[in-house]
Amino acid sequence: MLQGATPPPVAVHVPSPYHGRMDFSHITTWIFDLDNTLYPPEAALFDQIEARMVAHVQNLLGVDATEADRLRAHYWRQYGTTLAGLMAEHRIDPDAYLYDVHDIDLSVLTPDPDLAAAIAALPGRKIIHTNADALYANRVLHHRDLRVFEAIYGIQEVDFHPKPDARAYAAVIGAHGFDPATAAMFEDDPRNLEVPAKLGMRTVLVGRGRHGPDELAADFTLGPHVQHRTDDLTGFLRSLV
Repeated sequence: MLQGATPPPVAVHVPSPYHGRMDFSHITTWIFDLDNTLYPPEAALFDQIEARMVAHVQNLLGVDATEADRLRAHYWRQYGTTLAGLMAEHRIDPDAYLYDVHDIDLSVLTPDPDLAAAIAALPGRKIIHTNADALYANRVLHHRDLRVFEAIYGIQEVDFHPKPDARAYAAVIGAHGFDPATAAMFEDDPRNLEVPAKLGMRTVLVGRGRHGPDELAADFTLGPHVQHRTDDLTGFLRSLV
């Protein structure tokens, strides 16, 4: 598990998001993050989730809202998710937490038939790997009408080891039985692409990128583990088939 602050990334040129089919011609497993990857960040679901996180931490630990918000962000930076920090330092009930913080209004989400078609056209298996829970992921996919995935690996399915913990990826690889050298991973957090890149996966950063609770600065330089970057996931996927 990554501990402490993320070390400064190595400067590297990031290829064009439409870098060419040959880079992906060997890919047979397509892995997608969920939040801010399969729906636009403008939906602001995390605004709702973070408010519920703060309230949950406040009630759980008996602290005020300012301290609860500080702990929420601190645990997210240090442990990969707020939940992982609460489990490590306070031994909380993860199921109650997950149900509470994801009990949000998803009506802002709309079906995206173009994205659904682009994912369905990819050759091979398509799966979701998210730090949220599978129940919430299914709700999001229902509202987006993205019925194109054969499996969802949420935090419960990886024994509560969140990305970027290497054990999370190992659990998904072991459960789904694929060679990481023939897989591609799509994420909105560059931290979560470090392990996949080391395992030999193709890596794609979707959107502006953020490190946990922190938006990336405009002059932030991505490391070499981010092989591709796109603000248009549908267009990027269409370019591969």
